[in-house]
Amino acid sequence: MKTHAMLLRENGPPTNLELTEMPVQTLGERDVLIEMKAAGVSYVDMLQIAGQYQVKPHLPFVPGQEGSGIVAEIGPSVRKFAVGDRVITSHSTGAWAERAVLDERRVTALPDGIDFVAAAGFRSNYATALLALQRARLQAGEVLLVHSAAGGVGMATVHIGKLMGATVIGTSSSDEKLAVVKAQGADHVVNYSDGFRDEVKSLTGGKGADVIFDPVGGDVFDESMRCINYLGRIVVIGFTGGRPALAKTNHLLIKDASVIGMTVGSFSAHEPEAAARNAEQILTWVGEGKLTPYVSHTLPLARAAEALELLRQRKVVSKAVLTMSDA
Repeated sequence: MKTHAMLLRENGPPTNLELTEMPVQTLGERDVLIEMKAAGVSYVDMLQIAGQYQVKPHLPFVPGQEGSGIVAEIGPSVRKFAVGDRVITSHSTGAWAERAVLDERRVTALPDGIDFVAAAGFRSNYATALLALQRARLQAGEVLLVHSAAGGVGMATVHIGKLMGATVIGTSSSDEKLAVVKAQGADHVVNYSDGFRDEVKSLTGGKGADVIFDPVGGDVFDESMRCINYLGRIVVIGFTGGRPALAKTNHLLIKDASVIGMTVGSFSAHEPEAAARNAEQILTWVGEGKLTPYVSHTLPLARAAEALELLRQRKVVSKAVLTMSDA
């Protein structure tokens, strides 16, 4: 059996990707063959293709870490799934293909009511968002400030923050993207191109935000420290702004504030049962229609390089997804 896939033979720009036909690996005892319908596109994919990510797959490889599809065949010891089941998939690499073989432990049943495109890219984003808000101990009625709210994890944080009963303020450098963030449930939006401290203070009656979600770092973190409420919490998940921030401890002392770092990878490794419960909770919310992932761009598999370029140019809002030829 063969499959079409986007293959990378040499690290470099996305144009190094080529659509090719290649053999599908043989199923093991606990493996499932998935007819892939859609696959998410992320910054991790872009970094892996460029050879700049900390985990460097052996060349050649097929990129893609998450997707959705239908079970086409199962190994002899598989008990969780049957042929025809709709599923969500988690890959180290290999999602950008029409067929993929995975251990059944990397496959999750897809709830009714969500299509393959929406399902393809939400798993890691919502897992990060939920864990961040748990670590921050977000309570109903508190003010949640979400930086880069138009990004995949930012949008997921807006969604879950509202579900948890918070008043959500979303930031971005684009008014066009902020319009989407507002439509997706944020109570207030702020363009932080010229700063955000004064507007956040104004929106909160001078108090500041109770919880601040920060994937940006750098100057954004510094300014966040100046609009945080008493007993406020900043959750740091990255530093896309270019430099890790240095917290001024005098600000922490004055506000009795906390800075919290987290990664889903560490959480899953150290607390696998809790991570599994979070994944189940997210799927329950999706199945109940309480969470609906937002996808701004959908492109066919053969245009993967174009999808990555849209991501690089920051034209993607929340998520871009690749669809397979028979999706």
